[in-house]
Amino acid sequence: MTTEKINEQKIRLQTKDLTVWYGQTPGVKDISLDIYDKKVTAFIGPSGCGKTTFLRALNRMHDLTRGARVTGKALIDGQDIYDPKLDPVIIRRKIGMVFQKPTPFPTMSIYDNVVAGLKLVGIRDRKLLDEVCERSLKQAALWEEVKDRLKSPGGSLSGGQQQRLSIARALAVEPEVLLMDEPTSSLDPQSTTRIEELIGELKEQVTIIIVTHNMQQASRVSDYTAFFYIGDLIEFDKTTKIFTNPDQKRTEEYITGQFG
Repeated sequence: MTTEKINEQKIRLQTKDLTVWYGQTPGVKDISLDIYDKKVTAFIGPSGCGKTTFLRALNRMHDLTRGARVTGKALIDGQDIYDPKLDPVIIRRKIGMVFQKPTPFPTMSIYDNVVAGLKLVGIRDRKLLDEVCERSLKQAALWEEVKDRLKSPGGSLSGGQQQRLSIARALAVEPEVLLMDEPTSSLDPQSTTRIEELIGELKEQVTIIIVTHNMQQASRVSDYTAFFYIGDLIEFDKTTKIFTNPDQKRTEEYITGQFG
């Protein structure tokens, strides 16, 4: 760890000895990690190292995976995410997720895509829904492009626009944390740049965790970086430290392209 006092940052999300099991096989093992408030944290590592497995544990997505279970603790603002008294739907409102491929409801209108989460919990106030739709699309830097065609299907947008629509939908329920699983891997360079710019803007409002295979992207967008390898967290520190002077030899070998 760095000798600088990074612990002076407010911790928004925290894991303690968190392990994700698939049957008797661990996908990630005994991960203890602090995620800092209104910062971008990148998870890096080779394919199959546990990045996405760990990410999905942070909003109980493994509840939906047959044979998967989580041990250890995951806390948001000190509250155990896996407390059996907590409704997973509430957790997923606090901790939103954007997936690798854009996930708009293709036949649903742009407007209805954005407010789907609010309607799901019974909100029907049209004025409120209108306000949330506009605010979320502006946050996702999509409003100017779609404000005159909100009734058009979400599937009519380009790939980059669909991903920003997915981000707008996640933001509509006002999450405290936004998980992003390789959000630009299926996009062209121009759309990738726009999403990266958007991440920089959004961290003023929300804590962001991004899984990425792209080392340049991790170095551009993140404040902190966690390097995973074969289910273990090898190193976590400020991104500048990880990319210029890592403590672990394995981290250095990955960063410099010696494997991966």
